[in-house]
Amino acid sequence: MKEKSYLNNSYNSKCKIRYTLFFFFMFVLFAVITVLNINIGSVNISVPEIFKIIFLKQGDKGYYNIIWHIRLPRICMAALLGGALSLSGLLLQIFFNNPIAGPYILGISSGAKMVVALTLIVFLDRFGSVSSIILILASFIGAMISIGFILLLSKYIKSMSVLLIGGIMINYICSAITDFIVTFASDADIVNLRGWSLGSFSASNWRNFHIAFVLVIVTSVIIFLLSKPISAYQLGEAYAKSMGVNIRTFRVVLILLSSILSACVTAFAGPISFVGIAVPHLVKRGLGTTKPIIVIPACFIGGGIFCMFCDLIARTMFAPTELNISTVTAIFGAPIVIAMLLSRKRNKQ
Repeated sequence: MKEKSYLNNSYNSKCKIRYTLFFFFMFVLFAVITVLNINIGSVNISVPEIFKIIFLKQGDKGYYNIIWHIRLPRICMAALLGGALSLSGLLLQIFFNNPIAGPYILGISSGAKMVVALTLIVFLDRFGSVSSIILILASFIGAMISIGFILLLSKYIKSMSVLLIGGIMINYICSAITDFIVTFASDADIVNLRGWSLGSFSASNWRNFHIAFVLVIVTSVIIFLLSKPISAYQLGEAYAKSMGVNIRTFRVVLILLSSILSACVTAFAGPISFVGIAVPHLVKRGLGTTKPIIVIPACFIGGGIFCMFCDLIARTMFAPTELNISTVTAIFGAPIVIAMLLSRKRNKQ
């Protein structure tokens, strides 16, 4: 008995060390990528100058404007929305019990994109502008339309692989409708829609960041507070019921929270691929656990790091030409998903 207790304590101690080292590594990586994002661009700003401007609010006025009005809003938005997208993917993977379920693969992002594109065209033609709140609501409605079709399919299709194919088909249908909408839009609308529809943080500003911040952080805190029922749900519906979890309500809550996060990302940056699949996988592999209370904050930080890194590549690789963020996330995210699928196949054999 004493030996068993000693082994458990030793195992718990090793896990705590691993978690601590993993989070420490992520915070260091987050800080380094943040500094690189501020430092590198069409105008390179030295690290001492960056710290002077950010912490002392002193320094060259031109550099000050570049940092506070262009680069910092973009960096903060990439970190925030990257974390939101990663958490959205994690919730969908828990809901469908499948590691390749994600807002982009299942067509949720495409559904949101479709309704936002339609809203943009209507509002820009009639009013000349559209508020951030309207975009978020439109994006949420589109996300719920897509997830509604997926849930409807799940009643008739029990195979998860076939259900994922159904999600991909919804993705194609929504993308086709969006392309049809864009075809008949005015030239001015097309210019705005083309860049947005492929994903970009270039239009980020402090006003949009503050709105997104409130929505994403509140939703993320709710998800973190649900760590215990999520952990029970991961062990099976029967076990979750025995722990007092109302399965039907809980599943609706998971979908709603995931859709809110995905909708917020699509409204402000357009659809972004593979973040919701690749980051949760990397985080769980790095931590060596699926415990929600550990994985949820790690996924949020990891998603922020991944998107900031991809955005840095997108705007600097072929400067002054800027790549769409989804192009870069696909380049780095798709190989991770392929490696994950191959690893799962080897484990089953």
